[in-house]
Amino acid sequence: MQYDALIIGGGHNGLVCAFYLAKAGMKVRIVERRDVVGGAAVTEEFHPGFRNSVASYTVSLLQPKVIEDMRLADYGYRAIERPLSNFLPIDDRQYLKVSGSLKKAQAEFGKFSEKDAAALPAYDAMLDGVADILRDLALRSPPGEGSGLGGVIDALRQGRMLQRLSVERQRDLLNLFTRSAREFLESWFESDPVKALFGFDAVVGNYASPDTPGSAYVLLHHVFGEVNGKKGAWGHSVGGMGAITQAMAAACRDAGVEISLERPVECVLLDGDRAAAVRLTSGEEIAAQRIIANVGPKLLFGKLIDNSALPDDFKRRMQDYKTGSGTFRMNVALSSLPRFTCLPEEGEHHGSGIIMAPSLDYMDAAFVDARQHGWSHRPIVEMLIPSTIDDSLAPKGAHVASLFCQQFDPEYAWDDASEKSAVESIFDVIETYAPGFRGTVLGKQILSPRGLEEKFGLAGGDIFHGRMSLDQLWAARPILGHGGYRGPIKGLYMCGSGTHPGGGVTGAPGHNCAQAVLADRNIASRLFG
Repeated sequence: MQYDALIIGGGHNGLVCAFYLAKAGMKVRIVERRDVVGGAAVTEEFHPGFRNSVASYTVSLLQPKVIEDMRLADYGYRAIERPLSNFLPIDDRQYLKVSGSLKKAQAEFGKFSEKDAAALPAYDAMLDGVADILRDLALRSPPGEGSGLGGVIDALRQGRMLQRLSVERQRDLLNLFTRSAREFLESWFESDPVKALFGFDAVVGNYASPDTPGSAYVLLHHVFGEVNGKKGAWGHSVGGMGAITQAMAAACRDAGVEISLERPVECVLLDGDRAAAVRLTSGEEIAAQRIIANVGPKLLFGKLIDNSALPDDFKRRMQDYKTGSGTFRMNVALSSLPRFTCLPEEGEHHGSGIIMAPSLDYMDAAFVDARQHGWSHRPIVEMLIPSTIDDSLAPKGAHVASLFCQQFDPEYAWDDASEKSAVESIFDVIETYAPGFRGTVLGKQILSPRGLEEKFGLAGGDIFHGRMSLDQLWAARPILGHGGYRGPIKGLYMCGSGTHPGGGVTGAPGHNCAQAVLADRNIASRLFG
């Protein structure tokens, strides 16, 4: 049997792409190497009685159009906004607590700087204005080889969207793309806690210092989402992130998509100059008119496709494609909530993103330490405790915590001993702010860069499938000329986070790739009947 489209990888973007193609009448099959769909957006039991989102752990960037088109709410998807956006413990007495209320946020900022409190409304307006452009661009295909006249026209439209920004906003956008997070934030704020609160977003999944040029853009990438229609908000998917992908899988099956689990792909097979099939590790071959890869570019072009079939310049540039987000991910089963010295009693701060990195200097030192020793001995730690708002994840009275930790060298030779030492460094940071934390740990799941690569196929443990830098964004993601979701081989497409608009649980690459496939099908139909 030959399929109209075969998708490698059942992560969320593969599911989204499959849904749109199936709804357009195509016969679609997904082959997934694991025993569950969802890619890095899955919920699993990691300790008896304790479940959590294993890798991806929070929701905001998922496109409202995708939610609506796939009718995810009908399949059980529900998101709850965090009671607080972020909680930043600073020392034994001081902390910064930020909600979605501008007035409350200004009051918090005012504890450290009246100037920063006064600057916040203009800063928010600036970010929101620039983020609106990114929201509009997220569901549009960048120009690329093979996109035809329609692609050129759409690229011109996208350029005009940028021109609609005032000159002031265009300057802000230029600064965000080119400046370091420190330079950008210091042009707005003066107090260390405020700059740390915003600067954290610039190093999440970005193995870099806040002093690295271009790091300001990653800050922006994390603010253009929304939860339940509230722009810039972050939330929790009830049942964990796996509830999203299970809802997507149900929508796909109802649309006629065939999903095959435990079917790892060995390679993509070519018929002349065209991608025509895949061979599974079992030896089975599956033919399709189109092969769509929902795996990272490094894996696709480094392992799944015969190197000799790729153009020389493409091969050279793909070898230089940068991956490795410097992320260490842990899921922890807790007997009780952590007691922060600065705010010890149970409260809304336990339901927020808890950032343990009190200044940009701290973040820079963590990066330098990781470059020298493989991992930072004082890493950047974010803790979420989703069981405070979702009691389905842990036994009554107990909790689960997601630890999202930065500054762990993806190229370090990770082994069991170094992972164990890294865990102790993470726990040391938490103990600084919440003494006694270690004594509440009942069990843990450890995913170093090595673990993320082995479990989810993320090259270098890169949660974004590739560095989010100016040279690897928009039409240059993954490589200039192939930013329109079409690979360098006929019949080969890409729909993962290594394409525009990049990482996070957005569904946008899957949506956009499907539109590219359908556009090509329509052109072929007009030309050849």
